[in-house]
Amino acid sequence: MATPAPPASTKLRGILTPNIVPLDDQGRINEGELRRYVDWLIAKGVHGLYPNGSTGEFLRFTVDERREIMRIILDQVRGRVPVLAGAAEANTRETIRACEAYYDMGATAVAIVAPFYYKLSPRAVYAYFKEIADNTPIDVTLYNIPLFASPIDVPTVQKLALDCPKVVGIKDSSGDLPHMIRMIQAIRPHRPEFSFLTGWDAALMPMLLLGCDGGTNASSGVVPEVTRKLFDLCEAGQIAAARDVQYELVTLFDTMIQSAEFPDGFRLGVKLRGFETGSGRQPITSEQQGELTKLADTLQCLLARHGFTDSPHSGCDPAARPTAHSLLTTLAAPVSVAPRAANVALSEDQLTHIVQSVLTELGQRR
Repeated sequence: MATPAPPASTKLRGILTPNIVPLDDQGRINEGELRRYVDWLIAKGVHGLYPNGSTGEFLRFTVDERREIMRIILDQVRGRVPVLAGAAEANTRETIRACEAYYDMGATAVAIVAPFYYKLSPRAVYAYFKEIADNTPIDVTLYNIPLFASPIDVPTVQKLALDCPKVVGIKDSSGDLPHMIRMIQAIRPHRPEFSFLTGWDAALMPMLLLGCDGGTNASSGVVPEVTRKLFDLCEAGQIAAARDVQYELVTLFDTMIQSAEFPDGFRLGVKLRGFETGSGRQPITSEQQGELTKLADTLQCLLARHGFTDSPHSGCDPAARPTAHSLLTTLAAPVSVAPRAANVALSEDQLTHIVQSVLTELGQRR
C-alpha cells in the first residue's frame, strides 16, 4: 500500500515530470529501473510526477499495465511529492474507474484529456468532463492538447471551474500564450486555488511570467535540474538568468522532439543520463534506428556541453564542450530574491516587453 499523497486540497505548483517508463529487453515494465528513475527525479528537484501522460506513452500500455505503473511509482514516491496520475481512458466509464483506482492508490489528482478521436463541440466537451467530475472521488486536472484531442476553449474551462469543485486545474499543451492569459483572467478571480500548468517546454518561462503555476514538461525527465532552476529563477524575478536558461532548454527540447518520433528523443535523453530505458513500444524501421543513433551523438554532445554527460567517443564540435558559462554555472548560482517579489514589481508594459523579447528570440532560434 502506497503512503498517502499530499492532501488533494494542495495546489499543484512547480515542475511535474511526465516521466517515461523504462522497459526491459522483452518490452516489459522494468520495475527496478523505474523505481531508480523516480528517486533520481525527486533528488534532482522536480516538484512532482505525472505518470501515464503522453511522454509516458500511456496509449501503448494496457489498462492493467497503467495501473501497475501507478502502483510502482506511488509506492516508490511514498508521499514525498505530489503525483498527478494520467487517467485518459477512451470513455467516461473507464475514466471514472481509473479515477477510483488511482484515488485508492494514493494519487494526489488525475489529469484527464479531452475526448480524442471524435472531434466534439464545446458543449460535448463540457458534458464529458462534468460527468466525470460529478462521479470521481479524486480531484481532476483538465488536459488540453488540441493537436490530439478535442480542444477545451476558455468558456468551457471557466464553466467547469465554476460548476465542478473537483476540477482543480488545467494542463495546457497548446503553447498558446493568449489562450493561457484568457483562461487565467476568466478563472483566477473566482478560483484562486485553481492550477494553471503549461505542457509546452519552449514557452515555459513566458508562461510562468504570465501567471502559470508550473509545468508538466517532457524535458524535465531528462534535465530536471534545468527546469527546476528555470522555475526558481522565474519565481524570484531573476529575468536575465531565467532567459538564458530558457534559451538553452529550447535547444535541448527541439533536438529531442524534432529529430525522432515522439517520445523516443526523450527516452534517449533519459538513457544518456544513465538509465536502462529499453526501446519504446512503437516499432521503428532500420532507417529510423539509424537516425536515433545519429541523434544519440548530437544529444550527448549537447548534454556534455553543460556537464550532464561525457562526450561521445566520436567527439564533439568545440561548441559542444563544457564552458565557463555552461548551464552548470547557472544551476550552481543561488536564487536569492524572495519568491514572487520581483514579479509583483514588474509593470504590465515591462512584462509584455520581456515576454515578447523571449518569444522573438525563441522564434529566431528554431
